[in-house]
Amino acid sequence: MHCPFCAAVDTKVIDSRLVGDGSQVRRRRQCLDCNERFTTFEVAELVMPRIIKSNEIREPFDEEKLRRGMLKALEKRPVNSDDIEMSISHIKSQLRATGEREVSASMVGNLVMEALKKLDKVAYIRFASVYRSFEDIREFGEEIAKLQD
Repeated sequence: MHCPFCAAVDTKVIDSRLVGDGSQVRRRRQCLDCNERFTTFEVAELVMPRIIKSNEIREPFDEEKLRRGMLKALEKRPVNSDDIEMSISHIKSQLRATGEREVSASMVGNLVMEALKKLDKVAYIRFASVYRSFEDIREFGEEIAKLQD
């Protein structure tokens, strides 16, 4: 880390502490040349894969788009917001765990459906009906029958 005062290359860490929920580290540093002290904050940079849509267009992963889709399906359902956020975090973890630079939108859709199935069956059916483009009541019935098994 370069010293912000004299631009020297050599600095040493005097103190390190976790900040907030533990996702950030606060470090007190001292320059070995000018002896000035300064603070840095360190966070992990986690790269999300790009999404390949059905029309082959690639776009960056958008957490807000994921959240909006799930919230739309969960609208007026008795689901705790902490559980929703945990599901979103789990989906993101699963996507990162693939180790791929790009994943298909259908993979993301399937992960969302699995998460919704655990959170709320009605929300799952709502999402699946739009995602899978159900054409008639028979397709709804088949999906509901799968849930009951």
